[in-house]
Amino acid sequence: MIPYGHQLIEKEDIEAVIGVLTSDWLTTGPYIEKFEKSLCEYTGAHHAIAVNSATSALDIAVQALELPPGSEVISTAFTFAATNNALLYNGLKPVFADILEDTRNIDPQEIRRKITPSTRAIMVVDYAGHPCDLNEIREIADEHDLYLIEDAAHALGSTYNGKKIGTFSDITIFSFHPVKPITTGEGGAALTKNSDLADKMYLLRSHGVVKPGNHTIDTGQSWQYDMTHLGRNYRLTDIQAALGLSQMKKLDLFIRKRNELADQYQKELSEVPFIQLPQTRKGIIHGWHLYTLLVHDIDRNRFFAYMREKGIGVNVHYIPTYRFSYYLNHLPQKFMDYPVTEDVFSRIITLPLHPGMSKTDTNKVIDSVITYNQK
Repeated sequence: MIPYGHQLIEKEDIEAVIGVLTSDWLTTGPYIEKFEKSLCEYTGAHHAIAVNSATSALDIAVQALELPPGSEVISTAFTFAATNNALLYNGLKPVFADILEDTRNIDPQEIRRKITPSTRAIMVVDYAGHPCDLNEIREIADEHDLYLIEDAAHALGSTYNGKKIGTFSDITIFSFHPVKPITTGEGGAALTKNSDLADKMYLLRSHGVVKPGNHTIDTGQSWQYDMTHLGRNYRLTDIQAALGLSQMKKLDLFIRKRNELADQYQKELSEVPFIQLPQTRKGIIHGWHLYTLLVHDIDRNRFFAYMREKGIGVNVHYIPTYRFSYYLNHLPQKFMDYPVTEDVFSRIITLPLHPGMSKTDTNKVIDSVITYNQK
């Protein structure tokens, strides 16, 4: 089975991990800071807070804003559940906006339409590694004095108007899950230029505890510490950080490989009549975490089953959040209020795309799609 996504771990990655395993530090050691520094240098952010998952990064990002309970946050439902769950964790209300068909990203005009006096923030997702319309969304946020959180779990290495993703929003979230642009096994990070938000997130990832050396503690006792925020244990290990640091050195190579594979799909599948290929807008370097098609005039589920039978690990990204039982019970929505999301969901399918794919793998995927067309 050719998976839709997969990590690429090489000799130098393994050696980096072994180096930590034979050192004095396994967690909360020097590699955390080195990894965070590499993220800042790559993106231009001032602060990177590495944590044990992108879900944890989303949680501390939302918590750091300290929004009043019940505040509304405009978001997208066309994402993994973690995006909007982070709002619920913190007593906030997701308000879903519809998406754009070509990029699957949140529609800025729908954001404008959903703003109310209770709105306090906007949360966007750079779907599949294609950045949102960040300039327009940033203008909306500034116009209405709203925070902007960017769930860029798919988009480390992507570029918007010549600038790496990581500094357009108040807080940007990255994921280091094995199928993402780089991996630490599990892991994530929250990036920001705002020192106050960064200070809060550093505390929130580690129980909200401050220790001697911080200006809030001056007892002269080396054992003394205080808990100033209700934090959690979201710490990343040095083992993971060493792997992430090694992977960061290859990130641009990974992005180039993903773009080469996507270009091959675009070229070889352009004449297949029952599929609509994904689009990349001007000024974008796509991260291609996912390569998704929209099908028409065929049964998507039959096509899905056919591809799986051929050993092609196709998938569907995503089931809209409002369709899950928990949301139906606690935040029910009318599906018809999100016509583009519903249409895209009914027709979308993800093809395999990751840096470890061989030419044989890619040709097998392409031939399987074309063969279905000939059935």
